Amino acid sequence: MSMEQEPKQAGSEFEVGLDAADKSVASFARDDRSIDHILRGILRRNPTIIPAMVLVFSVICFGIIAPNFMSPGVLSLVLKQVTVTGVVAIAQTLIILTAGIDLSVGAIMVLSSMIMGRLAVDFGIPPFFAVTISLFVGALMGWVNGVLVTIVKLPPFIVTLGTLSVFTALLLWYSGSQSIRGADIREMAPSLLFFGHSLRFGGFVLTYGGLALIGLAILIWYLLNHTAWGRHVHAIGDDPDAAMLSGIKINRTLISVYALAGLICGFAGWVAAGRVGSISPIGFTDINLASITAVVIGGTSLFGGRGSILGSVLGAMIVGVFNTGLSLAGVDDYWQMFAAGNLVLIAVALDQWLRRATK
Repeated sequence: MSMEQEPKQAGSEFEVGLDAADKSVASFARDDRSIDHILRGILRRNPTIIPAMVLVFSVICFGIIAPNFMSPGVLSLVLKQVTVTGVVAIAQTLIILTAGIDLSVGAIMVLSSMIMGRLAVDFGIPPFFAVTISLFVGALMGWVNGVLVTIVKLPPFIVTLGTLSVFTALLLWYSGSQSIRGADIREMAPSLLFFGHSLRFGGFVLTYGGLALIGLAILIWYLLNHTAWGRHVHAIGDDPDAAMLSGIKINRTLISVYALAGLICGFAGWVAAGRVGSISPIGFTDINLASITAVVIGGTSLFGGRGSILGSVLGAMIVGVFNTGLSLAGVDDYWQMFAAGNLVLIAVALDQWLRRATK
């Protein structure tokens, strides 16, 4: 054996030794192509699929249980009932997408509405300026929440729980615990009830408030899905540390989210005035819980980063369909609460199931 052949033989012996080795260590892991994994991926990328299916299924079921449920009048009533909840749910969705929560949305809405009503009715300010001021105050209250969350570094739950009491106290002080009558609004500032007017299509009635809900949902959907600001909102909710390292200005984005949510709540106060026909300091006491319920049932994750505006609107409609359908079927109120609670639990469990799909 010559000296020039030794390295070749040594290499051959090494390769011979590799033949008996386990090559699975060096192979690439194959993606999970099971039906379960694929289904989770589809549902995770399209969070509105499930609420849309639940809405269609519930409408069909209640149409069978209560034959008059499918009448244009009842369906119009459902849309009318969910209008205010849907608008507030859009604001709540923005907050929850950032992994936060806002317990003060109802107080912001009613206080903005009361400011609008008193300025126009009691102080004679032109309705346009009264509405503008009330919207500005709503955005200001949201901005305060955002500053406390980002600059003072307080948890969103604690911040909005505190401002809920603060805004409610200001509401009762400013209003004197007195409602503004519908007759006074119609005489002094009828434009405050603009969103209560409706359009008729045969037997179907659609209020301007319902049209405003659709327009607002399209606008916020566009901002979230087709602007850099929307991508920043999703990134902050999904992983704030990664968002900061990628150069996103977290504090500025979060403050803008809370301010925009406050502005939307102020707008909801205007829609609510048209919906009810008057302004009361103790109206819509359950709007906080209703908005969170609609957002969760609509597929938005309470852990942030995943969800959609359309899903939240569908979630509000699901709650409205259940409440109306169960009422027509003669079910007591406490069983309606029982059904709504179970819907929330199922939605949260489903969200956990989907989140495990990417782990």
